[in-house]
Amino acid sequence: MSEIVMNDKKTINAWALFDWANSAYALVISTAIFPIYFVKYTPDIIHLGNYQFTNSALYSFAVSFSYIFIAALSPLLSGMADFSGRRKFFLKLFTLTGSIACITLYFFKGEPQLWLGTSAFILATIGFAGSIVFYDSYLPIIVTEDRYNSVSAKGYTYGYIGSVLLLVTILTMIQRPEWFGLNDGQLATRLGFVMVGIWWIGFAQITFRRLPKDAMQKFTRHMVKSGYTEVRKVLTKIKSMPDTRNFLLAFFFYSAGVQTVIYLATIFAEKELNFETAELILIVLILQLVAIGGAYLFSAIGTRAGNKFSLLTMIVIWVVICTGAFLLKIN
Repeated sequence: MSEIVMNDKKTINAWALFDWANSAYALVISTAIFPIYFVKYTPDIIHLGNYQFTNSALYSFAVSFSYIFIAALSPLLSGMADFSGRRKFFLKLFTLTGSIACITLYFFKGEPQLWLGTSAFILATIGFAGSIVFYDSYLPIIVTEDRYNSVSAKGYTYGYIGSVLLLVTILTMIQRPEWFGLNDGQLATRLGFVMVGIWWIGFAQITFRRLPKDAMQKFTRHMVKSGYTEVRKVLTKIKSMPDTRNFLLAFFFYSAGVQTVIYLATIFAEKELNFETAELILIVLILQLVAIGGAYLFSAIGTRAGNKFSLLTMIVIWVVICTGAFLLKIN
């Protein structure tokens, strides 16, 4: 790995720009447009052999499978990356997988391409989740501990701004396809999926150029075995570190809850709260803008009152919101 200069402004900006790149998936594919598109252009009831389930259930299963897969695979890949020095290689691999999968969604027009669309969505989700593992791992390598909060907030802010800009562009295409020489909103939506993939892989190149280079060791089967060895070492060490063990367990449940809300909120609002598409998209845009301030607010709270207090505050807010949604009744 090349010599690393800590707290280098250009490196920090390039690192944060990856959030600008991949948040296009997080907003357009996972939250604002794809869930609505999936439910609209697939049958309400889907038959698979002797089983049948709703299209929203299939969407939920796809999300669940993606995260189960990446949860099982990422510890091994992380161990391999640490042993072989190939952190950037895996970051590039997951980014390429996710972006190509987003582009593939262009061919998802409805029920005839249901399994193509579902598979591409799963791969895009795996690409996003997998890339985040290695993206986050760079933070302690490029900045000192006293700057974790501010640099992390900068990444989130870049992500919110970039994703909103792209979303507004795609929404304009969907609402006014004739302005772009398109026949209808569905074609505009499918082209939007292509734009997400290009945006993701395109801006990620800036990040790839600035982040520290890999050690570039030759890949061998021994590295896979070493990956398992690294995982076993970590698990053994964690057994004697109750605080770390409890933190990881808590993070598992926290992440599972947050990801569930993020991926299913749009479908919940449409099917249970009877929101129209335009209303949903407007709410998503407002939330993204509010989130920019939220990123810096909780960064400041973490700096002044400690990260534990900041996290507990956020968890309480999440619990209140989710409980409110559960108790909500629509006539």
